Amino acid sequence: MPVNVPGATLDPEPLADPLRDLGVRSTPEGGEIRVWSANATSIELALVSDKDPNWASETVSLTRDDHDVWSGVSPNLVAGTRYSLRAAGPKGPVHAFDPSLQLIDPYARGLARTPNGEWRCYVQDDAFDWAGSTKPAIPLDHTVLYEAHARGLSKLNPAVPEELRGTYAGLAHETAINYLKDLGVTTVQLLPVQQFVSEQRLIKQGLTNYWGYNTLNFFTPHAAYASREAQFGGTGAVLREFKGMVKLLHEAGLEVILDVVYNHTSEEGRGGPTTSLRGLDNALYYRQDAKGRYIDVTGCGNTVNFALPAAQRLVLDSLRYWANEVQIDGFRFDLAATLGRDSDVNFDRNHPLLEAIVSDPQLAGVKMIAEPWDVGMGGWQVGNFPDGWSEWNDDYRDRARNFWLSDIAAARATGSAPIGIGQLASKLSGSAGVFSQERGPLASVNFVTAHDGFTLADLTAYNQKHNLGNGENNRDGTDNNHSFNYGVEGPSHDAVILAAREKAIRNLLGTLLLSAGLPMITAGDEFGRSQRGNNNAYCHDSELTWLPWEHEDWQDELLQVSQKLLRLRRENPALRPVRFGIFGETVPSATQMDWFNKEGASMSIEDWDSPQERTLQYLAASTPEFEEFNRILLIVHGLEAEETVCLPEHEGVTSYELLWNSADDSAASEVHAPGTALTLAPASMQLFRAH
Repeated sequence: MPVNVPGATLDPEPLADPLRDLGVRSTPEGGEIRVWSANATSIELALVSDKDPNWASETVSLTRDDHDVWSGVSPNLVAGTRYSLRAAGPKGPVHAFDPSLQLIDPYARGLARTPNGEWRCYVQDDAFDWAGSTKPAIPLDHTVLYEAHARGLSKLNPAVPEELRGTYAGLAHETAINYLKDLGVTTVQLLPVQQFVSEQRLIKQGLTNYWGYNTLNFFTPHAAYASREAQFGGTGAVLREFKGMVKLLHEAGLEVILDVVYNHTSEEGRGGPTTSLRGLDNALYYRQDAKGRYIDVTGCGNTVNFALPAAQRLVLDSLRYWANEVQIDGFRFDLAATLGRDSDVNFDRNHPLLEAIVSDPQLAGVKMIAEPWDVGMGGWQVGNFPDGWSEWNDDYRDRARNFWLSDIAAARATGSAPIGIGQLASKLSGSAGVFSQERGPLASVNFVTAHDGFTLADLTAYNQKHNLGNGENNRDGTDNNHSFNYGVEGPSHDAVILAAREKAIRNLLGTLLLSAGLPMITAGDEFGRSQRGNNNAYCHDSELTWLPWEHEDWQDELLQVSQKLLRLRRENPALRPVRFGIFGETVPSATQMDWFNKEGASMSIEDWDSPQERTLQYLAASTPEFEEFNRILLIVHGLEAEETVCLPEHEGVTSYELLWNSADDSAASEVHAPGTALTLAPASMQLFRAH
């Protein structure tokens, strides 16, 4: 077995890093390929004919070293050359060797499809002129994530030339960049763009995997998202278009984060296609029992075995490639708990891969975001990742939805909301009950929606999922939506219902963008995009999932609200602390918090917990380190009745300047003295700057 330490600095002595330079590298003798397999008895490199992808113009038998790395050299293994691997090995329930199969090099940086649907590797041309372009390096406390689909973002953009719509080039079109800049987000988080394929089940149904969580290879950009000119432009053309997209976004000051799927591969279960890892060493690359039955903690048919150093290194090398050679700013790890499972399939927060990802010097400064769960035993690990990680906070999502939607629905039905405001308050202030003092509020990625689930508008329009178009008789997708349709399922022309829905959307956006933590907006939520009640639209590559660029009046108004909230977040450091405060101490870049009830007095236990007292005033003062002192007052009122509040008196505060009111965004700016009585609209928020 390999003895490398994942993430360790490479030693100049070759034997100190036996897994160095896997894949194809140029040498004075020609191209050298290095492949890891412990159980293979032979591996052969096949150089593939340009005219016939099933014909090997040259074969090279690879030689095995003492660390299970197989290598060989060919003077013809140069940029543009297509190649594949053939591996032989023992039979048995845990093995899947078949020397007749042409396998993908796990480290291949270029892939091409054959006429019959198979895949061949090719040696990539990595040349690209970055022209001095550098990463924006946006501090985490200034970061606002915008989760988007690389194809869907520009597919309907009328300003983009038709041949570029739905492509990497279309995503980086000046109109798309200007839209993102005007909105005020800082970081585009793309759904998977590593080469993926649709699952066999979807293909049989005539559907497609639109989201892309079914990775074929960890080093190649998804070719179908490139323009037709790039797809047929020869070696390196697709990669150049991808890098060009990154370059243009960087020049505009926007970061690019990739959603990466390392937890499983497109080889699916044992009956799925054998394309790469399974054919090279199924017994070690995938988790299985002694009878060859896969241990699947991903729900996708297979689970990569990250107790294996070679699998750990595969992930690290992939991250290094994208972060350094493609200049990617960060990664969001799908089902990241899987990456932290040990040899007994138990999650270990000190797993060498999890620690290496945030400590590797070649990945310094790269943002790392975990989806901190999978579907295996002990799979929910929110708050339990090492320092240096940020994590999707699903408890934040559920609490925000409950407070503004399902609690309101319950209050209408029973006359009382189920709980008070305390649980929402903990989320507004950074989820200190979930994340340690050392990690701070920026460990929490706050979100109300994501690609998976209802859109923000649909949360306010549907009580039930409507997924019949997915071909699974509405069985797929969660039933636990925490949504409220305000009395009518789906579209409505009732002005009262529409007004309530739009205010609920504003409240949810306000909660998200005025909370401590790292906010993530799902593309289209800023103007109320709908998927017609489908909460699992993974298999729809259509106008159902593409971002619409033509809006109704109310959507343009909502977009302006989103822009304003993002501007207020930028302008008020008290809304985005880096650290948790400590009572009695002044912690740099933290927030000093005071909590008041509707009378302007300190919150009591009843104020926190009572379903009849769902109103609070949150006074937050920054403790400056790099920015000017700032103090805000956020008032949250979670009952559908008007409420009177008395603005709190606090040392150093002489007035409160109204910045935003979710019930009336057109309200003129007002200034009030401490002690002033204000009337709050039903179920609403107000933000003030305290002077």
